[in-house]
Amino acid sequence: MLQQVLRRGLQSFCHRLGLCVSRHPVFFLTVPAVLTITFGLSALNRFQPEGDLERLVAPSHSLAKIERSLASSLFPLDQSKSQLYSDLHTPGRYGRVILLSPPGDNILLQAEGILQTHRAVLEMKVNHKGYNYTFSHLCVLRNQDKKCVLDDIISVLEDLRQAAVSNKTTARVQVRYPNTKLKDGRNSFIGHQLGGVVEVPNSKDQRVKSARAIQITYYLQTYGSATQDLIGEKWENEFCKLMRKLQEEHQDLQLYSLASFSLWRDFHKISILARSKVLVSLVLILTTATLSSSMKDCLRSKPFLGLLGVLTVCISIITAAGIFFITDGKYNSTLLGIPFFAMGHGTKGVFELLSGWRRTKENLPFKDRIADAYSDVMVTYTMTSSLYFITFGMGASPFTNIEAVKVFCQNMCVSILLNYFYIFSFFGSCLVFAGQLEQNRYHSIFCCKIPSAEYLDRKPVWFQTVMSDGHQQTSHHETNPYQHHFIQHFLREHYNEWITNIYVKPFVVILYLIYASFSFMGCLQISDGANIINLLASDSPSVSYAMVQQKYFSNYSPVIGFYVYEPLEYWNSSVQEDLRRLCSGFTAVSWVEQYYQFLKASNISANNKSDFISVLQSSFLKKPEFQHFRNDIIFSKAGDENNIIASRLYLVARTSRDKQKEVIEVLEKLRPLSLSKSIRFIVFNPSFVFMDHYSLSVTVPVLIAGFGVLLVLILTFFLVIHPLGNFWLILSVTSIELGVLGLMTLWNVDMDCISILCLIYTLNFAIDHCAPLLYTFVLATEHTRTQCIKSSLQEHGTAILQNVTSFLIGLVPLLFVPSNLTFTLFKCLLLTGGCTLLHCFVILPVFLTFFPPSKKHHKKKKRAKRKEREEIECIEIQENPDHVTTV
Repeated sequence: MLQQVLRRGLQSFCHRLGLCVSRHPVFFLTVPAVLTITFGLSALNRFQPEGDLERLVAPSHSLAKIERSLASSLFPLDQSKSQLYSDLHTPGRYGRVILLSPPGDNILLQAEGILQTHRAVLEMKVNHKGYNYTFSHLCVLRNQDKKCVLDDIISVLEDLRQAAVSNKTTARVQVRYPNTKLKDGRNSFIGHQLGGVVEVPNSKDQRVKSARAIQITYYLQTYGSATQDLIGEKWENEFCKLMRKLQEEHQDLQLYSLASFSLWRDFHKISILARSKVLVSLVLILTTATLSSSMKDCLRSKPFLGLLGVLTVCISIITAAGIFFITDGKYNSTLLGIPFFAMGHGTKGVFELLSGWRRTKENLPFKDRIADAYSDVMVTYTMTSSLYFITFGMGASPFTNIEAVKVFCQNMCVSILLNYFYIFSFFGSCLVFAGQLEQNRYHSIFCCKIPSAEYLDRKPVWFQTVMSDGHQQTSHHETNPYQHHFIQHFLREHYNEWITNIYVKPFVVILYLIYASFSFMGCLQISDGANIINLLASDSPSVSYAMVQQKYFSNYSPVIGFYVYEPLEYWNSSVQEDLRRLCSGFTAVSWVEQYYQFLKASNISANNKSDFISVLQSSFLKKPEFQHFRNDIIFSKAGDENNIIASRLYLVARTSRDKQKEVIEVLEKLRPLSLSKSIRFIVFNPSFVFMDHYSLSVTVPVLIAGFGVLLVLILTFFLVIHPLGNFWLILSVTSIELGVLGLMTLWNVDMDCISILCLIYTLNFAIDHCAPLLYTFVLATEHTRTQCIKSSLQEHGTAILQNVTSFLIGLVPLLFVPSNLTFTLFKCLLLTGGCTLLHCFVILPVFLTFFPPSKKHHKKKKRAKRKEREEIECIEIQENPDHVTTV
């Protein structure tokens, strides 16, 4: 009872809405157009790209950001970034270059050429307000001698050059890997500065025989001032230009450059590369929608309505973009998916309204036909739009930890609301005008009066073909001339009979088992996509740099800062043992280890606090080779007593080509130890901000959205048309969602912010297309399930096929955008459309003929009604026997 009341109430509301639109079409056409013009112009004036890539793609709330704040409060991060080496996430301004020698060559033999490149960087000048600035004006300074911080590989190259000048063999300058001894006596870790290393066979001290690549980083100072940042940006631009110029001059070396702005520039570059492709997608969708809405019948054909339907969705997207920029939103390349997401939902409403119009009675006035179409279609479209809003609203909630996902979901919510409004107002008004033309018998394309059949018979065949309104095809047995639409004709005459054939059903069951098997196999192999390179343009300098870096400098992880933030008894043997145990398995750059070796070599005993700190300050830290360790210890003085209140070491783990996954594993192993051990410490590297619990952060939105959909469908289980309709809808959506998830994993798609957004969209896209089909099936009153599914396909199959076909064709241009982001978007949306189409036209039509709901009660009701009707007729004949004679 409640189901019928709710359904009739919604139908009554939509019927009145349709009557309102049909009576005031100019108003409902004008208001959306004015809104689009107003907000569209605002979008052009307020367009601003997002410049902070960390804010966008790194988890908003993570332990790594807290650790960064604590580490920076102890040891300023700007002064430490040369020690805390990170592959791509180095904080502040910097310039980095990889010099790569040809295969088979030893880059250490080209020390002179590399140093020439180095001197060119040092002498490079940038002009700002009449002043010339060089690297020496902008560099990070060392505390001990106030000189620029430079990579230690420069000292190694200087030694090699001097050896070559003095006619000595380079073998006299022994370069070890990964730790080498410099000329000033310091031990230096050069694992991130020398790559492609081949060691001398059977060498116990790990001497280098040859190497292929050298990486040099130039760190710039940032004092937080806008002027300093502007000069640093100019220096970085000049640095990249210089590297391109030097590449042309040095054919014997390959140069790959990277600066702090490179990642942002190449991320934003995707939008520039995709502009023309998005326009091509729009043209393809317009063409497909126009052709699929056409018929041979020039009166009932609606090509312009298909065209106007797509344009309706476009202007709603423009309005949503204007609202986004007016509210101080900043554009980023992940928002590239919104036009495709909104188009997939909007055109579904367009094609359903067209199908609803075709199902109305032609003898009714066009205003009543509009109202009937609204009451038939807008109930389901309102429900699916509401679910879109709920799922993306949950994605925009505070539970979402990735800012890019949150911003996308916020925009998608606005787009869905405007989409819904524009469909029933702007497109509804277009449908009113088209219905008026049809009622007055005007040509659907040329808008001229269609001549009479007698007039057409006297004209040539081509004229009859162009001006025919279908009177020749329509017989007195056919009450619906729209049955001649080519998609509807194909479904009714061919496909429906084929898919419900008893010999086809076993193959469909086998097909679904194969589909489920591959989906399950893929779901077991899910991997997170924390690598930021996946979001950049494929042919960009940053990607080229990252590929070379991964190939030649993947032997060691980024440098992990190991911060002891509480006073510790370093002189205690048990503490020393704990430190050794924690650092085991790592290559350590540690003042503690060097100090213990110094005490042992000097035969000094420091078993108590006073001796330990006294020798440390008066002897160890004053030697030139150990002076740089002063920056790693914080002393405090209480009266005459000195204390070590905090210190830091540096750890480097041995890694393979899958460096990122191994670094995450190292991080997850070290953190629990900081709570369980007696030593209180934190670990930090700038790259941890992007990696920390990334997989959990990206999967939470789709889990929340899926839970929201499930909750809504369960809560409305007994409030909707039929409980079994919701039950089948839950099964169908789950099957499609898991299918897309498993197949995209097998297609090498990682779980990043783009694939997660696509999975949220898959939930809604599946509901959008399966819900009308399933609800029509459960309400059908035919004798058998087979007849019911035929009726459902005939009623909604045309709209589903039109929409999915337009959607998939519109994705094709994304293949030609050189970016992994657009490849991910293409793969996920292709799987979404393909799996939905498979379920709507293959799996559900077969499985619904096996399982409930049963149609026997409808058959019994029809028999009872027919028997009652026959009894009434017999009574009438008995009362009037002359009637039989008359007949």
